[in-house]
Amino acid sequence: MTEPDTEHHAPVRVLLADDEALMRAGIRAILAADPGIEVVAEAGDGREAVELALRHRPDVALLDIRMPRLDGLGASEELRRALPGTAVVVLTTFSEDEYVERALAAGVDGFLLKSGDPRELLAGVAAAARGAACLSPDIARRVIDRLDTGRMSRATEAKAALEPLTGREREVVALVGAGLSNAEIAARLFVVEGTVKAHVSAVLGRLGLRNRVQLAILAYEAGEHGGGRQVQRPGEVGRR
Repeated sequence: MTEPDTEHHAPVRVLLADDEALMRAGIRAILAADPGIEVVAEAGDGREAVELALRHRPDVALLDIRMPRLDGLGASEELRRALPGTAVVVLTTFSEDEYVERALAAGVDGFLLKSGDPRELLAGVAAAARGAACLSPDIARRVIDRLDTGRMSRATEAKAALEPLTGREREVVALVGAGLSNAEIAARLFVVEGTVKAHVSAVLGRLGLRNRVQLAILAYEAGEHGGGRQVQRPGEVGRR
């Protein structure tokens, strides 16, 4: 007789920050519906979010990009320095592309649309907690389109940036762009996961990139994002 599976995982501890009480209540209700997620603190502005994060040390900080006292970008930067073990996911809207670009440069772990499917929110939080960065496909397309506007040489520049990489490094970049995690890339290339991590770290350093979200976008711009699953809801790009 097969024994029942008794393994249990601790719920993902989430800090939620949004200055709109009604929006915050709605997001909390979505998160609370998932037994694998626990909202440990709520904040109405970025400064309070940082203070509560330092107190509760959540697995994931889910931050509205526009908040009083300290906006989501400022809070993200402080949390990246003070709590590197906490994944930072930014909530945004279609009208805030310029904020998304700044957050991307700040090295946040993911972007999700406030108007997206609730399943995207739950999947994004779970992905971030696993050490993967999540990027809403709609946001990814808008950011890339914005970068490409009036710049036909963008793909050429991206390809030139990847040119000095070794063949194996470019394989890894393509698989990162396709949304595979380190473990999945290791299985695909028949190497140990530590080797993949070393390749990703080396590539990020050589290209001057902050994280794998930036690397994935570069791979898209260069057309090197095949060989794996396409980015779904939300796209996942495993963190180094």
